[in-house]
Formats: sequence, structure tokens, C-alpha cells
Amino acid sequence: MMITEIEANLQAVRERIAAAAARRAGRDPAEITLVAVTKTQPVEVIRAAYELGLRDFGENRIEEAETRFERLPADVRWHMVGHVQSRKAARAVTPYVLLHSLDSVKLARRLDRFAAEAGRRLPILLEVNVSGEAGKYGLRPDQVAAAVEAMRGFEHLQLQGLMTMAPIVPDPEEARPVFVALRELRQRLAAHFPDLDWQHLSMGMTDDFEVAVEEGATIVRIGRAIFGERH
Repeated sequence: MMITEIEANLQAVRERIAAAAARRAGRDPAEITLVAVTKTQPVEVIRAAYELGLRDFGENRIEEAETRFERLPADVRWHMVGHVQSRKAARAVTPYVLLHSLDSVKLARRLDRFAAEAGRRLPILLEVNVSGEAGKYGLRPDQVAAAVEAMRGFEHLQLQGLMTMAPIVPDPEEARPVFVALRELRQRLAAHFPDLDWQHLSMGMTDDFEVAVEEGATIVRIGRAIFGERH
């Protein structure tokens, strides 16, 4: 893909984010982090996006991510947005500024141990399967409070909010109830656990990010709208 095409796509995405933010009174587009999801994209394409000013990039698979780190500038902020298997927890600790997909107390326990060994606090989001789809990872909404209670003692994890993936639907408006439900869940959790950090809602992808922004997303994870179809 030519850099001019990525530049045009990126400008269009940013304009759409700004317009969606404007539809919610008081929302500043600068509050919304655009994470460019680079699954299957060549390093040259990612480098082109970097040269256009992007710094936050999201990876779905640990193995693929590890082939990129040394080939791209050190100031790239890597996000792990895909499912992490417990046996790979050690590899998910040091390279990422934020892990979006913590979906079990078992994984949290392992991440906490490896983060302690690495001498860092790992920022994490809890993944919630709001839609209840069988094929999706994530805690059920009614499991989240108990999971948070169980994780409170993990000193090397830094909870920063929630993440979800909406169903693939023909009309983005059909995804709105999922985003509303995640926002309302965060409000309840913030009231119940006021000492914890609930700053982020990671929700919205290429097909539905404008609706997600309207409903309070602070992070959107976008691949196709920037890079085109996956290779």
C-alpha cells in the first residue's frame, strides 16, 4: 500500500473520530487514542504509518508482534489487543504499554508474577464479553466485580478500565447497546471500587468506531479503515 493511501485513510479516520466526538457534548477528540491494528500487515506498511505520526499500534498475536519490535523505532507504543494464553503470559509483560485482553483471574495471577520478576507494573484492561457470543473471549458482565475483587491484591498489575468487541452486524447502530452496556458497567464498577482506575473504555473497530466514540470510547482499535484489507 502506498503511503499516500494510508495518509488519506488516516486523515479520514481522524475526521470521523472528531465528528463522532463532537456529537457528544464536551468530548475532545484528543481524549481518544487511535490504536492502529497491524495484524498481518508488512513491517513496511507499519513503518509508513509511523512516518505519518502514528505511535500506538495493536497486535493480536504475540508471535507476530515479536517479529516487529526490533524492526521498528523504539518509541512505538505496542498494545496487545488479542487473546493471551496463560502459557505465554511471560512474553506479554514487558513489550506492551497496555494489555487490552485480560480475561481471567488465572491469567492475571501469572501476569502479576512475571511482571514482578520484570520489575514493572503492567497496565491492563479487563475484557468483557458483553454480547454473550460463544466464540468470543472475555468475562461475562456478571463475573467482572468478583474478578476485580480477586485481582485487587496483584500489586504488579495496573487496572485501567474495560475492553469489549461488539458483534459483527450490518448496521453499526446495532452495536450501540453493547457499548452502552460496557460504559454503564464501568460506572457501576467505579462506584463499587472507587480506589481503582477506570479511565479507559477500549471499544470500537473499523465497522463501528463512530458509535463507540459517541458512547464514550477512550481507545478505538482500527485496522482495515487505515490499512485496507488484511494480507
